[in-house]
Amino acid sequence: MDFEAVAKYSALHLKPAGLSLQYGTAGFRTKAGHLDHVMYRMGVLAVLRSRQTKSTIGVMVTASHNPEEDNGVKLVDPLGEMLASAWEEYATCLANAEEQEIQSILTEICQKEAVKLNQRASVFIGRDTRPSSEKLSQSVIDGVSALGGQYHDYGLITTPQLHYMVFCQNTQEHYGKATVEGYYQKLSKAFVELTKQASSSGDDQMCLKIDCANGIGALKLKEMERYLPKKLLIHLYNDGTKEKLNHLCGADFVKVHQKPPLGLEIKPNERCCSFDGDADRIVYYYNDTAGHFHLVDGDKIATLISTFIKELLIKIGQTLKMAVVQTAYANGSSTRYLEETMKVPVHCTKTGVKHLHHKAQEFDIGVYFEANGHGTVLFSKAAEEKIRHMAKEEKENQKRDAAKMLENTIDLINQTVGDAISDMLVIEAILALKGLTVQQWDAIYTDLPNRQLKVKVADRRVIDTTDAERRAVTPPGLQEKIDELVKKYRLSRAFVRPSGTEDVVRVYSEADTQENADSLAHEVSLAVYHLAGGIGEPPQPEMTKHQVSKFFKALLIK
Repeated sequence: MDFEAVAKYSALHLKPAGLSLQYGTAGFRTKAGHLDHVMYRMGVLAVLRSRQTKSTIGVMVTASHNPEEDNGVKLVDPLGEMLASAWEEYATCLANAEEQEIQSILTEICQKEAVKLNQRASVFIGRDTRPSSEKLSQSVIDGVSALGGQYHDYGLITTPQLHYMVFCQNTQEHYGKATVEGYYQKLSKAFVELTKQASSSGDDQMCLKIDCANGIGALKLKEMERYLPKKLLIHLYNDGTKEKLNHLCGADFVKVHQKPPLGLEIKPNERCCSFDGDADRIVYYYNDTAGHFHLVDGDKIATLISTFIKELLIKIGQTLKMAVVQTAYANGSSTRYLEETMKVPVHCTKTGVKHLHHKAQEFDIGVYFEANGHGTVLFSKAAEEKIRHMAKEEKENQKRDAAKMLENTIDLINQTVGDAISDMLVIEAILALKGLTVQQWDAIYTDLPNRQLKVKVADRRVIDTTDAERRAVTPPGLQEKIDELVKKYRLSRAFVRPSGTEDVVRVYSEADTQENADSLAHEVSLAVYHLAGGIGEPPQPEMTKHQVSKFFKALLIK
């Protein structure tokens, strides 16, 4: 290994003193000014991973839904999936190493992972639209070049597009062409074919307002528009020409604040959606005739897609094993609807896309979405082959047509990772085929009122959980207290889990009314404060809209 070149370049990308970072589900994320050395070192690590797997590895420069001042980086493994856990640890170790330790750490990785240093290395690089991304992307290139790796810089690209390119490249383009044009062509062709069977009355429904979070999604949708049929009318807002990335807009803002983004006027019953900053999440929403805001989140997206696929499976007479994978944050109503009405098995995993993706791989067809709108559908190789065979060879017209629709659905979905563009096209196609309005889709089931709170604690590690984070094992007595509190309210449940990044404990509650969900969340947060080492002032109950209104009326009377 040419450590001399690594050391020479490394001196140009010095680590700030005292900085310590952790590679998590989202890779590294922090203030952009602290990341130069990390980018360089991840370029180096990507070359080692490429040599070890004899495959192309992706490096994406993005901080997704974080503020514009932040940035981040994540590595993409050969099949477009997230980086393997052992290599996440290497990434953390390398990012935090002092200058004089780099050589020994790289040597240790090579020995542990049997990396052949003469193996060809190939790295695909992409970046989002942040002002800092271009310079940081160059630091990644320096790292790749220092170890003699070859790279292809895609420049401005969505995170899911980079995952897609890596998968295409490593399957000898069996999955598709590893170009942005190839991505547009594959998805648009599948969308056109799938929506051919939509009745003409459904055509006027394919009108959508899209909040692009002032991010990369706007650029890519503008490029893709010429590939899409004219019947899909998309209007882009927050396209990055005026405002800051993710500022008061984007999927995360809409989900957390339960209100429309800045810069998008909604008329009653207009269908709208929001992407996040790197276009890997999507949520839908609308205002009703009374002006009330309605969010259609990842749970409802999973329900719409899995219902559609299940109906097609029944039509083709296939007994493929399908399941929906959720986390503890999925609304209880969605779980009940899927299991009891649709008879679709639901499995719960720990929070984090990696856990959902891994579980979904266990089924012929695995549908997973987090409530925040990040998700996709996975088809096993055997399921895909069966469906494609039926689409080509099936003699019975009705069965063959249904198989073709499933085949086009497979081609429209980006199976590597959640993809806002792909998911949006799948949703629009299904709504057109079923002749559903956004209100009818939303009315499939009614979400139980819920509340999320967080409690500051001295050490989040005092909380340990089991049963996919739905039950607390430690500290002693906490779960018993939660069980006792839950019994007080109808249709209720609550759970607590430690944050993955800060010393806080997250509290989630559901109940039959918003007032009860709020009360339960507050009581559980008090239990956490007292039993799990809360710091600062004890949690205070939040005022409900009704209480706020009463308070102001009382002031006016005075």
